[in-house]
Amino acid sequence: MTELLVDDTATQALSTAPQPAGAASRNRVRTLWRSLTSMRTALLLLSLLALAAVPGTLLPQRSLNPVKVDDFFTAHPSLAPVMDRLSLFDMFAAPWFAAIYLLLFASLIGCLVPRIRLHARALRRKPPQAPKRLERLAVNDRWEADGDAETVIRSARETLRQQRWRTELRAEPDGSWSVGAEKGYLRETGNLVFHVSLVVLLVGIALGGLFGYKGTVLVTDGSGFSDVPSSYDIFSPPRLGSESALPPFSFTLRKFTASYQPTGVPKSFHAYVDYQPTPNAATRPYDVTTNHPLSISGADVFLVGHGYAVHIQVRDKTGRLVYDRPTPFLPDDAMFTSHGVVKVPTGLAHQLGFTGFFYPTYEATPFGAQSSYPGPASPVLSLAAWQGDLGLGSGRPQSVYTLPVASLTNVGTKMLSPGQTWRLADGTTVTFAGLDQWATFQIAHDPGSTVVLVAAIFIVCGLLSSLWVRRRRMWVRATPTTGGPLGGGDGVARTVVSAGGLARTDADGFATEFESLLRRMRG
Repeated sequence: MTELLVDDTATQALSTAPQPAGAASRNRVRTLWRSLTSMRTALLLLSLLALAAVPGTLLPQRSLNPVKVDDFFTAHPSLAPVMDRLSLFDMFAAPWFAAIYLLLFASLIGCLVPRIRLHARALRRKPPQAPKRLERLAVNDRWEADGDAETVIRSARETLRQQRWRTELRAEPDGSWSVGAEKGYLRETGNLVFHVSLVVLLVGIALGGLFGYKGTVLVTDGSGFSDVPSSYDIFSPPRLGSESALPPFSFTLRKFTASYQPTGVPKSFHAYVDYQPTPNAATRPYDVTTNHPLSISGADVFLVGHGYAVHIQVRDKTGRLVYDRPTPFLPDDAMFTSHGVVKVPTGLAHQLGFTGFFYPTYEATPFGAQSSYPGPASPVLSLAAWQGDLGLGSGRPQSVYTLPVASLTNVGTKMLSPGQTWRLADGTTVTFAGLDQWATFQIAHDPGSTVVLVAAIFIVCGLLSSLWVRRRRMWVRATPTTGGPLGGGDGVARTVVSAGGLARTDADGFATEFESLLRRMRG
């Protein structure tokens, strides 16, 4: 009783003794690290990352389409500022998204390093020794063979090696010989390859997000593009790179063509361009199609859209040409009914603007004008002319596709076919001079794309390996005996062979494999 009291007192003294300085903090950090690097935490963070990416697919993103973001602000003036403070219009650059990303990265690495170390140790470890009672295993068998025990067991070992089993031969104290065999370590290897490739995939995505850039530009037939930030209509610069480091390539859209089926379904699109990798390089032709981008100087030029550019000429009452250029009109439907705006700020006694609709194949219906086919079979341009201050001198930015008609005066409307001229009341003439086409290109530079592709391939290979390969073990023991069948006593040297095995999964499949191996050994 006294001893128990002494032991209890000593235990209490140890529990209440002051710990070394910093020990409590180190324990808390260790506990947090173990929680972060658990597989449960990694799965939770992966689910959070996928959930956090959903708003980025449903809401317009400022880096991809700032025009749609501005439209969202106009449509929801109260809600949009709150969403903007939460970075919902720039999801993938939000601090909280980056925090989830980095925590997932750290969690995966913390999970993988110990597992890789243990797996490497397991690959170097010899197969375990044979159990004493092989008949207790899930699958087992026993037979008698001619020859001494060592010869029989070496033959069995050779059979297992031919089937790519890892084997270890052992001599036992009672004179028996046994061989232990393992197979299926590729399952854990594939599992590790899958998770390591997932980390590499995250690295590739991070490289693309930090050092890559993306932009879109609209180019009409005969116009060109140079890879400088000012040439883009929409440009998302690299977050850690310099805009001045953009590759100095350029290209000119020689001609864009599109073909359609009789029902209006698109058949093919071709953007014939002449490009130069550097300013002093020779010009080279290339045909950019939907699934055939132009790869140049580390960037890819994709064809992402097209439409019609209406060529309009405006002359003053004396016949002097004051406006002469193709103006892109934006399509509104699959038949390419398009809308656009023309602004004539100088050259006339007053500023003049036009809002218009273009119909590639005009058709009058009870519901109004529409286009019945996307090709220019019978093009018609409907224009409305407006006079007044277009707001171009205010210094405030405005879209080239809008006109402040509320503060302007309408001076007439007209429908024109190619070549027709419309004379306004003040003598100004407007001519529908012709029709061109335009194409929208997306230029993207992603330094992590190759890393992502290689990682994705290894993810699939690792996943297939972890699903198809089975872990299994097998042992064979050869025991020398004297006599007839299983020791009958006729004085002839024989060997009793016992075999057994087990598998972690697919027991039925392993039983079939076990029987096949035994037939080879007996043969």
